[in-house]
Amino acid sequence: MDKTVAERMALRIQSRGPDDAGVWNDVAAGLALAHRRLAVIDLSPAGHQPMQSPCERYTLIFNGEIYNHQDLRADLEAQNAAFKWRGHSDTETLLAALRHWGVRGTLERLNGMFAFALWDADDQILFLARDRMGEKPLYYGRSGNNFLFGSELKALAAHPDWQGKIDRDALRCICATTTCPRPGVFTRASPSCRRRISSPSARTGKMWANRFVTGTLVR
Repeated sequence: MDKTVAERMALRIQSRGPDDAGVWNDVAAGLALAHRRLAVIDLSPAGHQPMQSPCERYTLIFNGEIYNHQDLRADLEAQNAAFKWRGHSDTETLLAALRHWGVRGTLERLNGMFAFALWDADDQILFLARDRMGEKPLYYGRSGNNFLFGSELKALAAHPDWQGKIDRDALRCICATTTCPRPGVFTRASPSCRRRISSPSARTGKMWANRFVTGTLVR
């Protein structure tokens, strides 16, 4: 995805993140991540997103708050797995945790409200996840050959391939089950949803309560 398209998508939800904006893309992978920031914990530029790990393998955009991020920092430091911290944001803590424990291991440790997207450049995999109670919004779906996601549908509507038609069969499915796996349908991720997107398929699962479980996000 072109960075200008991602910027235009993020601009649609500027009111959710008025303090900062960032866009990052991987041209070879055809991926763009855009973020609008509402600075809460770390007000400095050290909390800027999208945020990359020092090894540049992982890139993260994150919306929400990790209540136990200081405890997670202490655990990471005790295991000699911490970054050379750039600041004190929970975003950086989350990124370090994801690098060390992986997506599943990190989700099992998180206490907070969140939606995030993590790009693994080595394995060419995009991970999406939402908190167990579904406090932070996350919408996703496919439009043509593009997989789009964001905090609000109006951000996705800024993509040139967006059609915005109502699929009445999908609507009935959503009313009955709260979700719909039909291709081409944009839906809201269910609470505790974890989604892995890799070519040519994507898998969805859940992480909590003993269940296996190119877009924009705002903080």
